[in-house]
Amino acid sequence: MRERVTVARPRLEGQITVRGDRRLGFASFGTPHGRPVFWFHGTPGARRQIPVEARALADEHDLRIIGIDRPGIGWSTAHVYDDVLDWTRDLEIVADTLGVGQFHAIGLSGGGPYALSTSAAMPDRVLGIEVLGGVAPTVGPDAVSGGAVGLARPLAPLVGVGRLPLSFALTNAIRVVRPFAGAGLDLYRVAQPAGDRRVLGRPEFKAMFLDDLVNGSRKQISAPLADLLLFTRHWGFELGDVTAPVRWWHGDADHIVPWRHGEHCVSRLPHAELLTLEGESHLIGMAMVEDILERLL
Repeated sequence: MRERVTVARPRLEGQITVRGDRRLGFASFGTPHGRPVFWFHGTPGARRQIPVEARALADEHDLRIIGIDRPGIGWSTAHVYDDVLDWTRDLEIVADTLGVGQFHAIGLSGGGPYALSTSAAMPDRVLGIEVLGGVAPTVGPDAVSGGAVGLARPLAPLVGVGRLPLSFALTNAIRVVRPFAGAGLDLYRVAQPAGDRRVLGRPEFKAMFLDDLVNGSRKQISAPLADLLLFTRHWGFELGDVTAPVRWWHGDADHIVPWRHGEHCVSRLPHAELLTLEGESHLIGMAMVEDILERLL
């Protein structure tokens, strides 16, 4: 019999009004007044894409881990920012509303640029950043070629023109396949490298991903398209503008964001350390969350 895992609900979940009368959805785990950590989900992903182990450690070590729906997923109003840095102006409103002063930031994959942008925009508030297999710049002086984003870059103009109908089609497609999401994740797992197969084979990770997918895509799922547009533009800041200390965790067998992208970014960040995870692939950062949070503490 297959093991069933129950994923605990967030301690607090809701929406916060930001600029332009838009809203951003959030989910908070751990102790209500603990040390704040903003967790920026991958692409695709939503506010609940936070490992079960991280939620448990937050309770044990007085942490407050806050996941945020990027625009176009979950409870967040669909929107495309001018660049990644522009997004931090909304994050400041979220932080102020939740009573967050200084904080740490963690960014998984597509959440990496968003985590780095916090230090460029709010150097006095960001204590440290953990990047887990993060996306690298594709334009500007920090650009590096290759990877999934690099391959998708030629599609960005088409996505920009057809974003609304594409979003509608994607949302409806997800609604059709949602009842089969578990089987679909199993099929996806089979096609992945060994490292990701191990992560996706753990019941608690499968339950977390499915919970996040069901809640995040219930009404809309245009955020991945907005991410693609922003990742293929200049981010609005240079890596040299990131003054907070950065630990960059990257599997050397990552098939989505190549390890050399992490090496390249770390070489251009003022205060950064690269932690190479030998033989591991893209999702290993999710499975390393205990080590990551222990170092953060």
